[in-house]
Amino acid sequence: MTTSPLDDATHDLLKQRVGALHLRQRLGIERDYERRIFGQGRTFFHVENWYSLRSIIRNSLRLVLLHGRAQRNARRIEVRHNHIRLAGLPDRFDNFTLLQLSDLHIDMAEDFSHVLIEAVREVDYDLCVLTGDFRGDTYGPYEAALAGMRQLRSQLQGDVYAVLGNHDTICMVPALEAMGIRMLLNEQVQLQRDDQAIYLAGIDDPHYYRADNIEKAGDAIPEGAASILLAHSPEIYRHAAHAGFDLMLCGHTHGGQICLPGGVPIMCNAGCPRDFCRGPWAYQDLQGYTSAGSGACVVDLRLNCPPEITLHHLHCA
Repeated sequence: MTTSPLDDATHDLLKQRVGALHLRQRLGIERDYERRIFGQGRTFFHVENWYSLRSIIRNSLRLVLLHGRAQRNARRIEVRHNHIRLAGLPDRFDNFTLLQLSDLHIDMAEDFSHVLIEAVREVDYDLCVLTGDFRGDTYGPYEAALAGMRQLRSQLQGDVYAVLGNHDTICMVPALEAMGIRMLLNEQVQLQRDDQAIYLAGIDDPHYYRADNIEKAGDAIPEGAASILLAHSPEIYRHAAHAGFDLMLCGHTHGGQICLPGGVPIMCNAGCPRDFCRGPWAYQDLQGYTSAGSGACVVDLRLNCPPEITLHHLHCA
């Protein structure tokens, strides 16, 4: 079953938002994905296209009596705190806290939205950011994912900003924004406190769709202003650093999701150093954080890699 076609009003709305070329490109690649045409280069025979892998993983874990534990692990969300000192951060934003949720895959299991809601109810923050992958599958219907997102959004306080991941269709954007989630589609916004400001930018998925445009997202940010970039995947880190961003928040890797003892990932699924695939990292003047994800992909299982929600506390350098 494929994604429902866009009606004319929604198509025109998206064309105004992202431009005719971006929309045509995004929809075209999505149609290819729905036909299960494998990508080329680094996406050739992409692991997320191996749907037989689900039964292989489940049966392997059942054989070693770990399947039940792995299912429980996927529902034990940890709250992580990341303290960041940023040069140029205005004093009005000292102790400003961002809640990051990533890789929700909220329709993967019926209880995923409820588990996540219980986790976010327990934390305080100034702003929430979502770094992509709302849907479980990489193509097809998305109504169940939108229903889960509506439940979650009703429990999130304040403003919410988000970017698309490689599991998300651009067709979801109007519904997400209607529920109060501001999508950043190669765009930036100014966050104001009194007479001081920082900038939050977001790019379209750089991993599969490669529809990211950092130049468009960051060109209007004044030189020297504190700036944060939301991207689905960490593999865009070089471009973000040379574009002058101070902080990059991302996800996509799930931290490996199923790891060896000690949290050693079997696979990270991103074209970047392994040190950049989970937790805090740095490249030149850019600080970064890759979330291990709040949900689970392919199967609703985790081993030696708990799901997380992350509170990023900003401090003046």
